[in-house]
Order: sequence, then C-alpha cells, then structure tokens
Amino acid sequence: MKVAVIGGGPSGIIASGFASSRGLDVTLFERNNKLGKKLYITGKGRCNVTNSSPIDDFFDKVITNSSFLYSSFYSFTNEDIMNLIERFGVKLKVERGGRVFPLSDKSSDIIKAFERFLEHNKVKVKLNTRIIDVEYSKGKFLLISENGNEGIFDRLIISTGGKSYPATGSTGDGYMFAKKLGHTITPLKPSLVPMETKEEWVKSLMGLSLKNVTLAAFINGRKIHEEFGEMLFSHYGITGPIVLSMSNVINKYDNKSIHLIIDLKPALSIEKLDQRVLRDFELYKNKQIKNGLIKLLPQKLIPVVIKIAYIDETKQVNQITKEERRRIVETIKGLPLTFKKFRPIEEAIVTSGGVSTKEINPSTMESKIVPGLFFTGEVIDVDALTGGYNLQIAYSTGYVAGMNV
Repeated sequence: MKVAVIGGGPSGIIASGFASSRGLDVTLFERNNKLGKKLYITGKGRCNVTNSSPIDDFFDKVITNSSFLYSSFYSFTNEDIMNLIERFGVKLKVERGGRVFPLSDKSSDIIKAFERFLEHNKVKVKLNTRIIDVEYSKGKFLLISENGNEGIFDRLIISTGGKSYPATGSTGDGYMFAKKLGHTITPLKPSLVPMETKEEWVKSLMGLSLKNVTLAAFINGRKIHEEFGEMLFSHYGITGPIVLSMSNVINKYDNKSIHLIIDLKPALSIEKLDQRVLRDFELYKNKQIKNGLIKLLPQKLIPVVIKIAYIDETKQVNQITKEERRRIVETIKGLPLTFKKFRPIEEAIVTSGGVSTKEINPSTMESKIVPGLFFTGEVIDVDALTGGYNLQIAYSTGYVAGMNV
C-alpha cells in the first residue's frame, strides 16, 4: 500500500515513521529544504519537546476540542515521545513548569533524532517538493507538486500545519486540500499571539519586562480570564508568556469588548500595598513623587502610573494627599489597558481553527467524509497553551494516523 504524507513537521514525521514501520510504502513530502523547520524556532530555538506532567493533566491545557484528543494522548503519551527521542540519540532534561528540552539546548538535535527515526523506518523523504493540488478519484489520491505529477497513492495524511509562521512553510495549504475534499474549515484565528493595545504610553515602556504580575481580561466588567507570570511591553502593546497564554482563551470572544488589567503587585492586598507606599513616602518625603516610587516600581513605569493616577510628577512626596496616594495604589493594583487587536496570524505560535473535528474519527484521525484521508497536528481544529502541549498534540495525532492508515 502506498501512503503519501504532506508536511515534514513533527506530526508528519511521526505519522510517516510509524506508518512505514508497519511495512507500508511511505513517501513524506516537504516543501522546504529541510525537515521540521518550525521546530528550529520553538522554545526560543531550544525546542520545547513536550511537557513532563501526567498525561491526564494535558486535557486542561488544551483550549479547543480537548475531548477529541482523548484517544490520541493515551495512545502516544509524552513519555512515549521522550523515549523515542532518547532512543534515537538525544538526551532530554526537564525545566520549570515541566517543560522538556534537549540537554544540549539545540533544537537541531531533536530534528536529527527525527531524521534517524525516519531513516530507521525506511521512509522516502522528498524535500523541496511543495504539493499544490490533490485529486481524489475511485479511492485513490493523485498528488501534484510545483514540479509536476508526484504519483498516485492509496492513502493520504495531511500534516501541513496551520497559517502561523509562514516563513517555515505553514501557509495554509492543508486547509485548501481539506476544503477541496469536502471538509469544513472552522474560522482561523491567531493563538498564542501578542496583543496590540490602544494606549500610546505603551511605546514608552518598549522592552520592559514584568515578572510575577497578574494579567486579567474583562468583558463588560466581568472577568473572563486571568494569568500570572511574566510579560513584556512592545511598541504595539504587550507580549510574553502570560499574554500568549491569555490570547488562546480570549480569541473566542468579541475582541471589541475586551479590557485588560495588570496587577503589578498581586502578592499584596490594597491595604498591605498602601502601608508599603506609606513607608516609601516616609523614606523619600523630600523628593518629587516621580522619585518616590523607585523602590516599588521599574523606573520606566513610574511616570505612567503617576499620569494614570492624575498626579503632577513634580509634586513633593510630603505634599501627596491621602486621596492621591489611594489613586497610586489602585493604579498599581489595576493598570488599565484597552485591547485593540491580536497581532497577525503570521506572528502567532499556533493557529486556532482548522479542519472540523466533527468530520474526523478521533480514534484513527481518518476523515469521516473521504475514506483513506487522514489529518494530523495543527491543521485540525485543536490548540493548547504554551509549555510543550501543542507539540504533543502533533506527535499523538501523528502516531494514531500512522498506526491506522
């Protein structure tokens, strides 16, 4: 039986290797000159392979259609992928939050392990081959590339990824193939993506990193989500771990209604923070207010807090009224931001949306519409938070497809 796999990312690699291990004639088509191009940039170039937390915990990290992945996650777990990578010569380590990385901190080592896996299982790999069309007739699949006819296959696995990071080859080709073959594509949205905000003052904070802060999102005064951790200001708005994670949740809502609040001191209550400010004010009572908060806030942030609290930055600390101090404290506990929009999908880590899970058998990854057609990874309407979970979706769905094709 001849099997074609379109896309040499993690899900396509795993699907190809396991399909070929069953004695099938497998050809993996990759448009780039190397496999796993997107893997090179994951985990800031170190490749966050997966997460070491119990596989049961993964479902809480999947934002879209987590129940669809039940069979996949248990068929091929995080331990399975870690064992496979180590079996093919790469040692792994676990860092904060259960994130798993290669011991070398080189994503290229993970890709080399995958290449050895494919070679071991005798997968035919065709690089620099972009499939541009798929024809289906009488139970067979004809693949056409930019170079011409690539042959007729009995089975087809589409592992083309989403639309994020198009420079790595993820330009949405899989959605086009799926739609042509009769599948529904749910709306595509950026996920794990920075946010643009309306306030002009964010530009003055560009490059400022905040740690141990809380970011909360509200719609009409109702809190819809909250994240604690690290974030970063940019010229357009905000980014960083908690911003990316939050984007995965709030992209399900009406963007026009979202307001954001940063609690700069979440460990302190209003009362405790007020006492802390009072102590600092006593220490700096003869200085201007812009110099009276230097022990409490990053220097770049002080003028912003003072302005939002409607206080003259040249006013002496010993002249600040109780009401003005209250406004400072409330601003520190609730720095307001107005959500404008997400950055383009091309800048997102993953794509939310894709081939409808209602049209895919979750136990096999086979299409319910076209016999012999399978889907894996990001092309499916599933996505998760950061921390290695999206890559595990790729491996698990790839394995199920490869073992059932």
